[in-house]
Amino acid sequence: MLSPDTLDTDRALHIAGRWQAGRAGRFDVVDPATTEVLATVANGSAEDATTAVDAASAAAASWAATPPRQRSDVLRRTYELMHRDHDALARLITAENGKSLADARAEVTYAAEFFRWFAEEAVRAEGRYSTAPAGGARTLVTYRPVGVAALVTPWNFPAAMATRKIGPALAAGCTVVLKPAAETPLTALAITRLLSEAGVPDGVVNLVPTDDAAAVVGTWLADSRVRKLSFTGSTRVGRLLLHQAADRVVNTSMELGGNAPFVVTADADLDAAVEAAMVAKFRGGGQACVSANRFYVHADVAEEFTARLGKEVEALRVGPADDPGNQIGPLISSKAVADITALVDDALARGARVAARSDVPDGPGFFLAPTVLTDAPADARVVREEIFGPVAPVVTWRDEDELLRSVNDTEMGLAAYVFAGELQRAVDLAEHIDAGMVGINRGVVSDPSAPFGGTKQSGLGREGSHEGLHEFTETQYLSLAW
Repeated sequence: MLSPDTLDTDRALHIAGRWQAGRAGRFDVVDPATTEVLATVANGSAEDATTAVDAASAAAASWAATPPRQRSDVLRRTYELMHRDHDALARLITAENGKSLADARAEVTYAAEFFRWFAEEAVRAEGRYSTAPAGGARTLVTYRPVGVAALVTPWNFPAAMATRKIGPALAAGCTVVLKPAAETPLTALAITRLLSEAGVPDGVVNLVPTDDAAAVVGTWLADSRVRKLSFTGSTRVGRLLLHQAADRVVNTSMELGGNAPFVVTADADLDAAVEAAMVAKFRGGGQACVSANRFYVHADVAEEFTARLGKEVEALRVGPADDPGNQIGPLISSKAVADITALVDDALARGARVAARSDVPDGPGFFLAPTVLTDAPADARVVREEIFGPVAPVVTWRDEDELLRSVNDTEMGLAAYVFAGELQRAVDLAEHIDAGMVGINRGVVSDPSAPFGGTKQSGLGREGSHEGLHEFTETQYLSLAW
């Protein structure tokens, strides 16, 4: 049974097939529902980071030469093992991340799907053969693994963000070094164990938990053997990593911040819109880059939509995940609570009103009441910035051109949501929104079979789908005399 007690956190680094201690001592993982120390984990250092690259580099040629069907079989077995341990993985996520058990179970299912999807993609090796237009030559195009890949994952989806990167990397024939978030290393430790059980050769997947991300990731970016960086996290950190990656022109994929608009037209199905809003905004406590951030509701239906949404929010049960009746867990840290409280206070000072708010439990834990705001002005921070928490500001609109100007007036462009009664109009609105993903009459956009990613400062590249596999390959073409 997986749990913080059964995982060997004293030897949490996995390098060259061996579990070992970290050279930087240990660091604490805190349960956000109780604020108590959940586990003390081996802490990787810059020297450990180099040792991990040693192992990944040594295994790279052999893994790249492994037949695609064998790589596929390993990924498929890992998918099956994740379902075998489904409930235990979910409880591990709730312990270190704090999200509700229902949300954690959904994450495990979603996370496992990346292994199944890329098990299937691994055997779809692409290539192209053509005649040169001028004649006299044939063109042969192939895709080969980019090499050692550094994977850096966040705390909000500790399972899914790891599998969304490991799956395509291994399918493409890359070896990896993985640094999970310091807040949630235990899930990554458990998944690495399952990969080993599934038959991943020594050195192909190397895990370095640490509370000094700059030292470990900086070491990887300075190492000439690391050819790829895949990062999910804030835009601020993404910019810093891009600066470092530029020194060696490292191939990078970046999934960064969001500020997703949720648009409701006058003829939208309000029952469906409210139901989807509850998912798009409050799943995982709103701590997702694709969470609906600002709600633009047509003036004709704004009052009714807000009342219905407020009723649902007031009914939410907030509390620790060990009570299965609780729907919203804590935020990840006291800083997160303070940051979001400051956003709400700024909005209230600028004229916004609290339309609805749920109750939060007394006692310890980083809990914040799910809240609906109305009359938030366009310059309020809660509208301009990514909230990353369970607060929903509602803004009314009448003119479609003005709506689109407001929706697109952000440096982010990850996800958006559109609810309209007429599908053609919904699609037309979606096509005018500068975002990489748009949910039309649904509150979920993430799917392993679809290309996940954004525009502007929400990132570079795509994860999932066939595009996700290509993020871990290089294109080579051979010109053949004929």
